[in-house]
Amino acid sequence: MVPKEAVIQQILEAFTANTYPGDAFLQGSFEGCEPFEETGAFKGRTDWTTLDAAMLDARYTALGFFSEAAFRFFLPAYLFADLRGELRTAEPLFHLTGGFIVFSAQLPAGPHAHTRKTGGSTLLNPRRYGAITFDDHARYRLSVFTREEAKAIVAYLRCKQESDEYGIDTPAILAAINTFWLDRSEHAPTRASLEAHLVEETEFLAHLRTNPSKQS
Repeated sequence: MVPKEAVIQQILEAFTANTYPGDAFLQGSFEGCEPFEETGAFKGRTDWTTLDAAMLDARYTALGFFSEAAFRFFLPAYLFADLRGELRTAEPLFHLTGGFIVFSAQLPAGPHAHTRKTGGSTLLNPRRYGAITFDDHARYRLSVFTREEAKAIVAYLRCKQESDEYGIDTPAILAAINTFWLDRSEHAPTRASLEAHLVEETEFLAHLRTNPSKQS
């Protein structure tokens, strides 16, 4: 079993250099007023290592309302608190594993029982999202993480699996690891590749600004 403090250190090393997205780019969902209120509590919080567990617990729904950039930036704060047993309401594990395993239940509707499914290849909501499945949506949302960050998340998931005494979360954890996270931890773009791309874009834009006539 990997010590929790070692996993926490790995998370710190993987995420510590991330840049705050900016106050205007924290909100990802615009369904009603709740996303604005929940993500708004994180405005100006440019150092995620200073966030205490009580604040994170009070804003547990923010994990589902964050933009991809904000989710990437603030997630490690939730992981820290979770590994230290400080969370009572927030469930970062769900946001890293939900969507990859199929759950089904028999529900009565009139004279018949209907099988209701969620996760995996089940369609998310065809009227709004067409052919997008739960798996598709999870992959898109979680593809924001670099290779180093994905490795740290795998370490967190393994740690949660090892401490899952009654096996309640283990099926979802294993499905997420085997379906998505292992591959992501080996083949996702590295931090260095992201930084190189940003440098290239900055140089390109600077060239456009200093040589506007050559672009016509």
